[in-house]
Amino acid sequence: MASEAADETPWSGVADTVEDPEESRVIFSALDSFLQYAKVAHFNCTHLRRQSFYALPQTHWQMLAAPPFNYLETLDKVDEAIDSNAELARRIVRTSLPSFPPFQPVAPDQEPRMPPQWAGCAKHPDIDKARSTIRQFYRDWSAEGRPERDACYGPVIHTLLAEKASRDANAALLKVLVPGAGLGRLVYDLCLNGFDTEGNEISYHQLLGSAYILNGTEHAGQHTIYPWIHTFSNHQTRANHLRGYAVPDIHPKTQMNLASQRGTVGEMSMVAADFLCLYGDEDHANTFDAVASVFFLDTAPNPMRYLETIFHCLKPGGVLVNVGPLLWHFENHAPGNHGRDDDGDGDNDTTGIAEPGSLELTDDEVMALVSKIGFEIVKRETGIEAPYILDAESMLQTVYKVSAWVARKPAA
Repeated sequence: MASEAADETPWSGVADTVEDPEESRVIFSALDSFLQYAKVAHFNCTHLRRQSFYALPQTHWQMLAAPPFNYLETLDKVDEAIDSNAELARRIVRTSLPSFPPFQPVAPDQEPRMPPQWAGCAKHPDIDKARSTIRQFYRDWSAEGRPERDACYGPVIHTLLAEKASRDANAALLKVLVPGAGLGRLVYDLCLNGFDTEGNEISYHQLLGSAYILNGTEHAGQHTIYPWIHTFSNHQTRANHLRGYAVPDIHPKTQMNLASQRGTVGEMSMVAADFLCLYGDEDHANTFDAVASVFFLDTAPNPMRYLETIFHCLKPGGVLVNVGPLLWHFENHAPGNHGRDDDGDGDNDTTGIAEPGSLELTDDEVMALVSKIGFEIVKRETGIEAPYILDAESMLQTVYKVSAWVARKPAA
């Protein structure tokens, strides 16, 4: 068994990208955003609310400061919850910084320090991504998030286990690609189930988070996160508003070692790259037995390019298993330079996910496109309820009704 979860190196190849100035900026902005999370969250969640609270008529705020409301105590508890979230954020940075020179070692009891040239480089969108990533741990790495995982990852694992059972028992392990791997839980679970699994992710916030949870945690339940504290709306009770969740629900290294003792587990890796640029090259032609696409297709400005790339990197007879909605991420802000020569070199040379052009299709149109690309549709189910980082006790309930389908690349 060879697994990145058991290695000290979070993933291979990422540190090399710091030679690219723009890539360095993206990496260190992600790292810095985790360090800035606490300051920004305290300011937005409690500091501004304290100011607004004391702006109320004195008789009003005095009543609300007393039982049964205890509003000022609530704000203190929110501050404590932010600090708990921030501890996870700081551990992500502390674990990741040594991979990216220049690195300044600090004592275990000291705050991790950014290289001086990158200190404070994170902007508001970066910090929003850090907050979102912390909340994402609820979905992927808490016991309470399991129903969400079962709804989305369950059909993928079930389909691939059936695919494995239909193959020669003495054949090599099936090789599975998970694009948009996020915090790595599906990659990890597939590995535990005996698949050689490669996760691909373009977001450094997600990559840094997955690297820490897989390689850096010391035991299950090491951190407590509070995913609902960033908004004060639609809470039935203050107890639910302030509810914490232990992460990770398992210790990845321990469970991987136990699984390897019981039977065959797969190899696992995480790759930081633009999906289209990496897997569309000739080196990745006919490489994977399966592609597991979960909440991924709608991240494409041009879904045809995603499907063509998946078709290209699947082996003949390989399967694409898709589960997800169609919340087209680029609907109101199409990428690319739209035919303009922005860099003055005479070429319209944007490539990868950011290439120009975008469109939004219906679910029926996506299925028609899947067939046009050359896939054979094996099965399809629609209307599957799939929550996404959903507070089940909230007064506002938003649940996707996703489409789940399996398509096969014809055998040669």
